[in-house]
Amino acid sequence: MTLKLIARSLTGLAALGTLLFIAPGYLPEKSTTVQAPARPNIIFIFSDDHTHQAISAYGSKLAKTPNIDRIANEGAILHTNIVTNSICGPSRATLLTGQFSHVNGYKLNEKVFDVRQSVFPEELQKNGYQTAWVGKMHLGALPHGFDYLNVLPGHGHYYNSDFVNSKNETVRYPGYVTNVITKLSLDWLKQRDESKPFFLVVGHKATHREWLPDIPDLGAYDNRTFPIPPTFYDDYNGRLAAQDQDMTIDKTMRLKEDLKVHLDYDNKGAFNGYNRFTPEQRKPFQAYYDKISQEFDDKKLTGKALVEWKYQRYLKDYLSVANSLDRNIGELLDYLDKTGLAKNTVVVYASDQGFYMGEHGWFDKRWIYEESLKTPFVIRYPGVIKPHTHIHQLVSNIDWAPTILNLTGTAIPSYIQGESFLPLLKGQKTNWRKEAYYHYYEFPQPHHVSPHFGIRTEQYTLARFYGPKDFWELYDIKKDPHNLHNLYGQKGYEAIMADLKKKLTEQIKKYKDDEALKLVDSKS
Repeated sequence: MTLKLIARSLTGLAALGTLLFIAPGYLPEKSTTVQAPARPNIIFIFSDDHTHQAISAYGSKLAKTPNIDRIANEGAILHTNIVTNSICGPSRATLLTGQFSHVNGYKLNEKVFDVRQSVFPEELQKNGYQTAWVGKMHLGALPHGFDYLNVLPGHGHYYNSDFVNSKNETVRYPGYVTNVITKLSLDWLKQRDESKPFFLVVGHKATHREWLPDIPDLGAYDNRTFPIPPTFYDDYNGRLAAQDQDMTIDKTMRLKEDLKVHLDYDNKGAFNGYNRFTPEQRKPFQAYYDKISQEFDDKKLTGKALVEWKYQRYLKDYLSVANSLDRNIGELLDYLDKTGLAKNTVVVYASDQGFYMGEHGWFDKRWIYEESLKTPFVIRYPGVIKPHTHIHQLVSNIDWAPTILNLTGTAIPSYIQGESFLPLLKGQKTNWRKEAYYHYYEFPQPHHVSPHFGIRTEQYTLARFYGPKDFWELYDIKKDPHNLHNLYGQKGYEAIMADLKKKLTEQIKKYKDDEALKLVDSKS
């Protein structure tokens, strides 16, 4: 594979003369007799936009997630796992490199990841591991370090999505994407070299917008009325950036494309792929949403009633998509049990960042604020991580790569900026970080969230917003977990602000964020 081909956007690979066909099947069955290697296998299940507020292991009352909960109960759950840049592609780049966005170069979505740089799966390969990534990758390129790739072009589609494999062939697989990703992952597990340990990323599209449920999950939450979040009608008082965003359920969420009201199924240019259904798929899908459209017409909603109806529909679709995600995780866990692989396989479930479930009237992510900043992370490793382990220390997604390397006995290269939190998982005392650094860049599209950087400590969040306006925000997370009251500049917080600014500057210098360093000391 040439560097030129690798660096091309995945969405354009079919145009490069690659083969596009409907897959008649996946891979043939193979014996499941397994002799586990001494070094652990790693399966990293990586979802998209699936927030901790929708996971019952984190105390969510919105939905039950028994299979994600199973990983948490049989191992560890991280309660303060944060990301360095709350957006899809950059989060995946951070996983692969163990670096901040300003170092790995992937600051924004829909760009091309620089495949010339090192990624940690290359270190696993040197240590004798087989490596694979199946499903969503969203980096616009095929990085090195993987023996097997079968990934979605861009975001892919929920129904009958294309995949791009290691040979640059674009293949369309019939079916619902979550099921297909699981099937392809299991096929690879059955065909791998069983004499070697493996590292497998199972990258799910779910629960990304526009939230198309699988046919069996249509209407799964129709008998539920979800409580309106206490901050749903936030007035954003004292928070300039929050006043000027474009991510509200009220104004930004679209009735047709997002909530499927009077949907145009034949729009050939639609990003969301509603025109990809087979007749057998479209019939029940359209029948269900035709009823929703009729309900909308009959109610003739306006004002708050309309906004709250949109909120209910959003959650019902989102959580129905999450049903399939959790069910497929259960299928993968069952396979590990059946084959005996579970005894020596580390299983991680994580999402690329947090997401808004109506808090502040929002959906999407991007902010340093709690609901967006924190992401779920549960991990089990029988015999090493004790069941029901709870980790409350600040862990960042720059730490994921070195921890995986540490678990496998692989040397951690110097380019990685994170640290292994394996000692925390083992319950060992360690001098762990007290603050974590964050930097978000994408502006003005698609949601008009102002660029900002800052730190999250055990008690406070300090953020410096820049472009188009320059200002600071400070929140006491213990007293104000929803980040509603900006304390910056208020009397009595002078010493706290000075200390946090000092810590922020130290973090910026430590991680060599030159752009932020120029801004942190400027007057604002």
